[in-house]
Amino acid sequence: MEHAHRQEERLKGKVAIITGGARGIGAATAKLFALNGAHVIIADILDDLGLGLADAIGGRYIHCDVSRESDVEAAVDLAMTWRGQLDIIFNNAGIGGPAGSITSLDMSKMRGLLAVNLDGIVHGIKHAARAMVARGRGGSILCTTSTAATLGGLGSHAYTMSKAAVLGLARSTALELGQHGIRVNCISPHGVPSEMLASGYREALGNPEIGIKEVSQIIKERGNLILGRTATMDDVAHAALFLASDDSGFITAHNLVVDGGFTSAHCALSSIHQ
Repeated sequence: MEHAHRQEERLKGKVAIITGGARGIGAATAKLFALNGAHVIIADILDDLGLGLADAIGGRYIHCDVSRESDVEAAVDLAMTWRGQLDIIFNNAGIGGPAGSITSLDMSKMRGLLAVNLDGIVHGIKHAARAMVARGRGGSILCTTSTAATLGGLGSHAYTMSKAAVLGLARSTALELGQHGIRVNCISPHGVPSEMLASGYREALGNPEIGIKEVSQIIKERGNLILGRTATMDDVAHAALFLASDDSGFITAHNLVVDGGFTSAHCALSSIHQ
């Protein structure tokens, strides 16, 4: 019981912003952070979902389009007016696509993706760091990337580029902000059944009927190192909890890959050790 109590206090008194926090990985993380004592601000464009979740966990909600710097700045300002501090930001908001060949890539759609997946991360790091540096008590900045940034062929060209760029940005800013006690880390999920992943499969396969259940089956059929397991949103949430908490106090500029070993040792399960 003592261990369980300690686990629930891992973020006690800390203030966290989660972009894209209204559903999916962001929502799972918001719930886990709140369970561990954090005051959570959900920043999203899904107002009904965000408001409902914020009420359920005793947090706050703010409408936030991360491609707009002023929206992200407002989310950070809310943390300061609400609780007088910002300890954690999880830059999790992101979109997928456009799919297709590089020879026919729609540049306007690509710029729209980069506005969210890359500019949105820059906005989050910039304004969270501003508040954390001014307070002088360090902090933890997290960014959602993807295994697509590590292994080619797991996402569209534009999506892959955006996620790879986030890795470089995190390492660069970790170098600057470390002198202020601020850590910057990434999480790279793989194959988490979600609406965004289902949408990507629908576009790539031209099948509008694909849902989260079908995506889960596709992932299982492609082989897993951990038998009977696919990634869950809670897997990623627990990774975020570790990197947000003092348990990872000497970890920065790191990319925590939550992929069951897929990008390191993927193989057909039937081909070896039989």
